[in-house]
Amino acid sequence: MATSIAAAPTGPILRSRAPGLLLAIVIALLAWWLGRLAPLIGGPVIGILLGIAVRNTVSPSARFTPGIAFGGKQVLQWSVIALGFGLSLTQVAKTGLESLSVTLVTLTVAFLSAWALGHWLGVHDKLKILIGVGTAICGGSAIAAVTPIIKSDEHDTAFAISTIFLFNVVAVLLFPLLGHLMHLSDLGFGLWAGTAINDTSSVVAAGYSYSHAAGDYATIVKLTRATLIIPICLILAFAVAAREKKNGAADFSLRRIFPWFILWFVVASAIRTAGLIPAVLLPALHELANFMIIVALTAVGLSADLRKMVASGARPILLGLGVWAAVAVSSLAVQLVIGRL
Repeated sequence: MATSIAAAPTGPILRSRAPGLLLAIVIALLAWWLGRLAPLIGGPVIGILLGIAVRNTVSPSARFTPGIAFGGKQVLQWSVIALGFGLSLTQVAKTGLESLSVTLVTLTVAFLSAWALGHWLGVHDKLKILIGVGTAICGGSAIAAVTPIIKSDEHDTAFAISTIFLFNVVAVLLFPLLGHLMHLSDLGFGLWAGTAINDTSSVVAAGYSYSHAAGDYATIVKLTRATLIIPICLILAFAVAAREKKNGAADFSLRRIFPWFILWFVVASAIRTAGLIPAVLLPALHELANFMIIVALTAVGLSADLRKMVASGARPILLGLGVWAAVAVSSLAVQLVIGRL
């Protein structure tokens, strides 16, 4: 089996992805241009809105799906790696350590509020875990990593991902506005966005919509937070195994869940720190990363089926709203206590 997979031609894969990826790129070009005309909103926000508009009006056929999915995941990861070339390793390490205390508090708040509010709303345990981990760590990626461990069904997974995605979109639009209303500094907003917005794509979009410095800071904070998926998955795997009194984590794979793009982000930052990239190329790399972010956000928008979100029902949406609000408020509260605001 391994041999047949290795020998599989890449041509059919590329052809299957081409329509959806090309659609995302075309819309992203329009979003990039409009973002230049309206820098306060920015290309990433416009990209996700245009994607949502196209998805819920024209509704691209199934042949666009592979490329759209590729754009929303792989292109996003490549954009984060490209951003690493503009950040020194010292800055990455310093920001990661500075944000860890806030991240740990918001992580705890997310799980406690998911348990308490979920119990009050009558949401069952597996869906509470999925929404809690999606809000606490890294959105859909965390949900995908946890699903095989707790053995949730596709219906629960779809509920959780739809709920998390809804608040990702809201965060991209709302957080920069609230940040300006509260007169947050670039670093204060970056820490807030990096610890309180669910998905990496939305953190990056909101951060860079606020300012370049806020975007850099938010990206590092979010990547530090995303690494916590490893211990969380291990804890859940051991808990499932203990409760079932058997090897409930038989299909658990650390290699599968590890966010490898974070490692390559650190490698890119190390290359930047070592001075191996000519300074004249750094602005171009940053522009490339920004455009890739717009492509990724456009693809995320093209994946948003608003009808399915509405059909998911009110309880998981209320649970997601409550947990998300608790995390956002706790992040600001911790920053206020430690004197970061």
